[in-house]
Amino acid sequence: MATEAATENATYEEFLQKVKRISNVQNAAGILGWDQEVMMPEGGTPARSQQRSALSAIAHDLLTDDEMGDYLDDLESRELDDEQAAVVREVRRDYERATRVPGELVEEISRTTSEALPKWKEAKAEDDFSIFAPTLEKLVEQKREYAEHIDPDSDPYEVLFADYEPYLGIETAEETLARLRDELVPLIESVRESDVELATPFEGTYDTETQEELSRDVLDTLGYDWNRGRLDTAPHPFSSGTTFDARVTTRFDEEDPLGALMSTIHEFGHATYTQGLPDEHYGTPLGQSRDLTAHESQSRIWENHVGRSRAFWERFLPAVKERFPDAEGASVEDVYEAANRVYEDNLIRVEADELTYHMHIVVRFEIEKALIRGEIEVEDVAELWNDKYEEYLGIRPDTDAEGCLQDIHWSHGSFGYFPTYSLGSVLAAQLYDSAEEDIPDLEEQIREGEFDDFHNWLTANVHRYGCLYTTDELIEQATGEEFTADYFVEYVNEKYGALYDL
Repeated sequence: MATEAATENATYEEFLQKVKRISNVQNAAGILGWDQEVMMPEGGTPARSQQRSALSAIAHDLLTDDEMGDYLDDLESRELDDEQAAVVREVRRDYERATRVPGELVEEISRTTSEALPKWKEAKAEDDFSIFAPTLEKLVEQKREYAEHIDPDSDPYEVLFADYEPYLGIETAEETLARLRDELVPLIESVRESDVELATPFEGTYDTETQEELSRDVLDTLGYDWNRGRLDTAPHPFSSGTTFDARVTTRFDEEDPLGALMSTIHEFGHATYTQGLPDEHYGTPLGQSRDLTAHESQSRIWENHVGRSRAFWERFLPAVKERFPDAEGASVEDVYEAANRVYEDNLIRVEADELTYHMHIVVRFEIEKALIRGEIEVEDVAELWNDKYEEYLGIRPDTDAEGCLQDIHWSHGSFGYFPTYSLGSVLAAQLYDSAEEDIPDLEEQIREGEFDDFHNWLTANVHRYGCLYTTDELIEQATGEEFTADYFVEYVNEKYGALYDL
């Protein structure tokens, strides 16, 4: 009996070592991706595309070899504890999807995405979608082929969406986004019809060097672990890494210091989730974030429920005034209003206010669904994008750079990613409501710059579990309820009703 138990344990430990090897290859590829977006010289693309392609192929080969299949078959026939069963469940899912996709296609997609990044940058700089369009067409074809291999009988967009949110389902995404569109479009219209004019205290120019110092101040205030992270700039802000190395990037606009601060806080939310994952499970699903809905909930809870609150600005406004003496006359209420102002003419998602933000998501969601399903062609994208902005937001982009080229995601081949931004925002409101129940003086703690209890609550209810639970299980574990948009809808109606006297 003891020998059989030892054999079982040995099998699981051998399996786990293989899983960790795959994870380390993928994490190394992630660092190369970070470098390409942040520090790599422009001429490095030909070599970098080959390097990332090779690592993608190695990870794919390790995941799909016969030995991995044998481990999974063997372990699924044994009695496992909850943590072991969760690891096997997550690896089985990855294995089944990966074994259906030829390694050659995985390499092709990796190579194309590496080559797509400079094309997207060039197209955006030149304000010319036609520069990026041929690469986008290639990526769409490759991702359709990828989805076809995984499940030829399913909607290809649903297959791609499951790469980013495997458990809530495309129906939940469609229902949630439809509800946000139906609830927010009239709310945005009411805001526009309001006679209330919110304050705009930051007028003029604010040098980027001092803005960077202020971004470091805000990361210090919120509790970023610099020993396991760093701050850099990138054309499109992002966060990446592992529990031991969770990096953030931001970008600066001399006329919009609040934009950089909100971006930094947003990416901090991602990084603090990553840093909060259990060290002892690094390299396994138990040491990885649940999925992008969960990840986006962490960035949005810090950006919107903390960073855009009055309580936060009571704490942080003195730091702004210290860095920028020209802001001396700004009051807490002024900055609170500025941080929550709804802009009628904002065309850029990452600069959008909390309400119109979701219309940006809806537009890309509807377009990329149609693109992957073959209902429209790549050549239709720019015009259709502009039409939908006019329909949902009442504004029409004048340039491709402000329109369909504004976000980097399609150059990554990330079709199906975008709905998780809104799903994450909805979950953030649900989580914050639960946190307030458990931490009755949470607002006062934010006002005092004391974030330990909130960090600990998020770690205890979200971060520490890694992928132990499925998304729906994690949400119920943290909040006692199923995923719902009710809290978000109530939150925005109450907040913006008060701001705009609706």
